[in-house]
Amino acid sequence: MRAIPVASVALLGVAALSACVPAGAAVGGHDSTFGFTVTPATVAPGDEVTLGVSRSDAGCRGRVTVTSPVFDTVTIPRDDYSATARVHHDARRGAVYQVTFACRHRTGTADLTIAGGSHHWTPESQHPKGVHAGEGGSVAGLDVKQLGLGATLVAGSVGVAYHLSRRRSGEDGA
Repeated sequence: MRAIPVASVALLGVAALSACVPAGAAVGGHDSTFGFTVTPATVAPGDEVTLGVSRSDAGCRGRVTVTSPVFDTVTIPRDDYSATARVHHDARRGAVYQVTFACRHRTGTADLTIAGGSHHWTPESQHPKGVHAGEGGSVAGLDVKQLGLGATLVAGSVGVAYHLSRRRSGEDGA
C-alpha cells in the first residue's frame, strides 16, 4: 500500500521538474549555419530591431552584412555580436520581409513581420518602451540563486505531498 503514495509523489516531482525545462533546451540547433537572430520578429514601422549573430565555433567569425528591403544595410563588425536597424516608416503593415545575413561565403535568411493595426508613427514611437526581454536562458546564462530556489520549491512540494500522504494513511488505519 505504501508504493502508491510514493509512486504518485515521484511522478509529481518528475512532472514539476519537466515543466521547468525551457522550450529552447528541448530543441537543438539554429535557424542557419552560423546562428543569427532578429529580435523582435514582429515590429511596428519606425521601430528598431536587433540583429544578432553567434560567434561560437560553428558561428560566423568575420564581418556580417545584413540586408532587407525594410531597413538600410547594416554591418555587424567581426568583434560584435549584434547591431540595431530602424525599420522604414513606410513599411507595409502586415507584410513579411526577408532579412538576409551574409558572412563571407555563407548566407542565411529570417522573416521580419510588420505589425498590423492602426499604429501611426509619432516621434515618441522612436523611444524604446517596456523592458528588454527575450534573452531567457539562451543568452543570459545560468542564475544559481534561481536554480537553487526552484530546486527548493520542488523539494518542498514533494516533501509536503509525502507528509500529507503519510498522515492520511495513518488516520485511515486508526
